[in-house]
Amino acid sequence: MSTKILADSACDLSERYYKAFDIEMVPLTVHLDGKDYKDVEEIDPKTVYDAMREGKGTKTSQVSPQTFKTIFTSYAKANQPLIYFAFSSELSGTCQTAQMMAQEVKEEYPEAALHVIDTKCASIGYGLVILKAAELAKNGVGIDEIIETAAYHANHMEHIFTVDDLEYLRRGGRVSRASAFVGSLLKIKPVLHVDEGKLVPLENVRGSKKLLNRMLEIMEERGTDFKNQTIGISHGDDLERAEKLASMIKEKFDVNDVLIEWVGAVIGAHSGPGTLAIFFLNSEYT
Repeated sequence: MSTKILADSACDLSERYYKAFDIEMVPLTVHLDGKDYKDVEEIDPKTVYDAMREGKGTKTSQVSPQTFKTIFTSYAKANQPLIYFAFSSELSGTCQTAQMMAQEVKEEYPEAALHVIDTKCASIGYGLVILKAAELAKNGVGIDEIIETAAYHANHMEHIFTVDDLEYLRRGGRVSRASAFVGSLLKIKPVLHVDEGKLVPLENVRGSKKLLNRMLEIMEERGTDFKNQTIGISHGDDLERAEKLASMIKEKFDVNDVLIEWVGAVIGAHSGPGTLAIFFLNSEYT
C-alpha cells in the first residue's frame, strides 16, 4: 500500500497541491474576535491581514491531541503507512503533540507504520519539503527513502524573510518595543532567517529599495543550483512585491520554477501583513 503524506496548514500550500499529490492536511487554529477558526478550512489569510490592519489581535493554537489520535488510528487500522512532516517544533507544539499521539496509537497497533518528522521549517519552506515527499510517495518510492530524502531537503532549506512592520514581531516577542519604534521611525527593515527551526534576526536594511536586492545577495551567498530547484516565495497580502521578487530571481539566477503563495493565516498572525519570504536549498545541498 502506498505511503500517505500528512501536512499541517503551516506549510502554506494551496488546496490544489493537496489534491494533485493526494496530501492530507490537518489545520491549526486561528483565534480572531473571540472566535476560533480552523486554518484554511474556515478562515483565509486575507481576513486575518485585514483584521490586523484594523488593530485587532490574533492568536493561534496547535492541533489537538485528539485530532492526531483520530487520524493516526484510522491509518493504523487500515494498515497504511503514514508520514507526518510537521511544522517546526521551535515555532509550535504541534509536532510534539503528534509524536505523543503516534506513540500512544502504536501501543495499541504495534505494527503501525506511523512516522512524525520535525522539518524545522515553516511556510513555503515547509511546503516545498511536503511537495518533495508527496511526489516521491506518488511515484511509489519506499517509506524509508521518502523520509531520508525529504528530511535532507528540510535540513538544507533556507528561509530568508522580512516583515513590513516590526510592531507585529514585537507583539510576538521577537523584538523589543524600543527596537520596533526606532525601526519604524528610521524605516529599517529587518531581514531574518530560520536557524534550527527558530526565527533569528540576520541584519537590518534601511529603506525598502535596498531590501529586495539585499535578499537576493543573501540568496546568492547561501544557495546553489537554483536552475534545477523550485524556489519558493510567500507573501503577506503583497502579491505585487512577490511577483517583482520572482522576476528579479528569474533574471539574476536563470531560474525556471518559482512557486508563489500567501503566508498563511497561522504564520501571518504573528508576522503581519507585508511579510515577504524566499525559500531555497542552500549551498550544502548536493
